[in-house]
Amino acid sequence: MSSPTWSGIFFILFCMRFRSLVFLCALLTAFLASCGDDSSSSETEPASSSSEIVPASSSEGGDDGKCSDCDSFTAADPELTENGGKGSVTTYGSITAKETSLGGACNYGQTNIQYYAAIHVNVSPGDDKGPWDGGAACGGCVHVKARTPEGWKEVTVRITDRCPDANCGVDLGGAPAADIMGNRVGRYYGEWEFVSCEGVDGVWGDSTSIWIKEGASEFWSIIQVRNPKDMVKGIAIYGIDTRDFYELEMVVGTENFWTVPKNVLQTDNRYRVVVKYRTGTDDEWKIKGSDLAVPEANLYLYEHRE
Repeated sequence: MSSPTWSGIFFILFCMRFRSLVFLCALLTAFLASCGDDSSSSETEPASSSSEIVPASSSEGGDDGKCSDCDSFTAADPELTENGGKGSVTTYGSITAKETSLGGACNYGQTNIQYYAAIHVNVSPGDDKGPWDGGAACGGCVHVKARTPEGWKEVTVRITDRCPDANCGVDLGGAPAADIMGNRVGRYYGEWEFVSCEGVDGVWGDSTSIWIKEGASEFWSIIQVRNPKDMVKGIAIYGIDTRDFYELEMVVGTENFWTVPKNVLQTDNRYRVVVKYRTGTDDEWKIKGSDLAVPEANLYLYEHRE
């Protein structure tokens, strides 16, 4: 701030003599104080900074699944995920003949299923912690994708067999193996998840049915569901003519079969046989109890809805 001029000092003294003009003087004094012979040279300059905004890197694109030497994936234990797993994708079928499934350890016998696979029994060798679970995975469908030189290739298959080998993940039959591997058979890296079989081409050999094992009689019978819409989670029998109720148990030792109570086999009373799946709505058959005692009978759902 600069000093007031001589004229300013004289004016202040004059104002002090005439006190009635004090207020006006104060205003004029402030004005004169802001004026002076010197002028301010300060100017506001923008602050400088060495920091720069670096754009986010765009190099982290999506995984396109492309690889080299894709058929030589290093064998390792499969990993479980929330609804599936990841690890080795291999084949045990012919990629040229593309045979239909022979039923495998699920005991389906000869089928017309073209897209099928075996699922791993173990996570670590011998631990029985894989999704096979004593045959509980039978009939379920798995959506598999694998890395190939062209990128991810995908296929959906029905589980008809088990794979007890070390490092096994999903072992494909002929048709799906050719879709993924072409003519380069080997061990590929893949990921898979369990899905419904409904609406999927190639995984159906026939209509959904209850099949009764050979050797059945009024004293013993075990049954399985063939061509289910998903893996079977339970089978229950409800009396129509009676108030009977039975929850069937899976057979130990004969995979993918359920034991029918003898009381049901020895009567012509009508029952509702309700099959519960991993996903989707239940299926229901209406049959006589003695129908479940007929060896190798194939009770189609569409024939026994009413």
